Amino acid sequence: MLTKEFFQSVRNRKVTILGAERSGIGAAKLVKKLGGIPYVSDFAQPEKLQEQIAVLQSEQIQYEAGGHTEKLFDTDFVIISPGVPSSAPVVKELEKRNIPIISELEFAALFCKGTIIAITGTNGKSTTTTLIDHLLRTAGYSSVMAGNIGLAFSEVVLDVPVDGFVSLEVSSFQLDHVLFFKPRAAMILNITPDHMNRYEQSMDLYAESKYKIFRNMDASDYLILNGDSDWFTKDKIHTQASIVYFSLQDPVNSGICLSDGKIIEYVNNEITFEFPVSSLQIPGEHNVQNAMAAIASVKPFIKDNDEIIEGLKSFKGIEHRLELVEVIDGTLYVNDSKATNVDSVWFALKSYDSPIYLILGGRDKGNDYEQIKPLVLDKVKKIYAIGESAEKVFKFFHNEVKVEIKKSMDECIQAASKEARENEVVLLSPACASFDMYDNFEHRGQVFKEAVRKLLQ
Repeated sequence: MLTKEFFQSVRNRKVTILGAERSGIGAAKLVKKLGGIPYVSDFAQPEKLQEQIAVLQSEQIQYEAGGHTEKLFDTDFVIISPGVPSSAPVVKELEKRNIPIISELEFAALFCKGTIIAITGTNGKSTTTTLIDHLLRTAGYSSVMAGNIGLAFSEVVLDVPVDGFVSLEVSSFQLDHVLFFKPRAAMILNITPDHMNRYEQSMDLYAESKYKIFRNMDASDYLILNGDSDWFTKDKIHTQASIVYFSLQDPVNSGICLSDGKIIEYVNNEITFEFPVSSLQIPGEHNVQNAMAAIASVKPFIKDNDEIIEGLKSFKGIEHRLELVEVIDGTLYVNDSKATNVDSVWFALKSYDSPIYLILGGRDKGNDYEQIKPLVLDKVKKIYAIGESAEKVFKFFHNEVKVEIKKSMDECIQAASKEARENEVVLLSPACASFDMYDNFEHRGQVFKEAVRKLLQ
């Protein structure tokens, strides 16, 4: 039976790291710092990994690229990066040979001395992770953000002090191989269709992956769940942790809810915290839920409500998530590049009452646009379809709303700038992955912002 000690005993042991992206590089460096012998293996061609290879060479870490060879199996255990699916042939072969596998996130967590607050969900993870970090820092605590946002957990874990915090964004991919992961506080913000190509089109499989975040929690831990979702009913959630629900409705007894325009925490029917939604600087009902979850996660650690209130008031959101880039001639240009699924676009459209010019498309992940059709009909004046899925977007919407296929972000912005009027919104909220045209969603968002700012020249 595998134990924590098996994976913690790294010195002088061979450790293969699958995947040479951010998490893989961080894991390899951590293994080396701990006295182990890392070996990185990536299926991608070397020309696509030039930056990563440069880091590995400077760290004198052995690697292979362009395919997996027999050498990777000569190891004591394997650390798997989130980008490597469980269904990959190399993973199946590792399992066949009974070679132990652990995720990068969990491997790093084994060496964390501080308090982990873990955040997962289909949407809202990055905003909530950043807000939690902001609340902790505002209250004077040492805090870092890591995981699926910013730095890989492996990069920072050894620098976290005993009295420090890690605001850890966790994807389902990072939870797939969880064995021992035990955060002090954890949350699942929501579960809606995403990554169905990786989970065999099964929402149950996807949800089960998310549920692993609380697999090892006990009565000393806090589990924060969305009380408005059917995925978190008592028959589905089995845990010893103390559960705190957040909801846009009044809770019966304990939890955090929205009432009379205020976020209110109840404990045993008594109000223990209040905050007016009008004081939030992040738009949208979904961000009210994100704020509720963040409040619930820090309440056990920040005892002064005024410190939490100060942090909530001063938080301005994150880049690439409903980020107001410019207001030009009264038109709002909003960068929501991080909206990589249909559900995210639903929240984005709900956040604005003004007419919208929507930039939609990219690398499709099995999207069903039926979910946002009513909102599109109600709020969108025109769609600019881009990327690999442009034809799919056109076919679905062109009988309902004006749709134009564009070849570039510049074309979208140039067209929108001629059509959008004062108090209208030009919104990049693509519902798709970015890898057809861009390095990642950050790159896509930067291109959008550059195209918008050209209008000012």
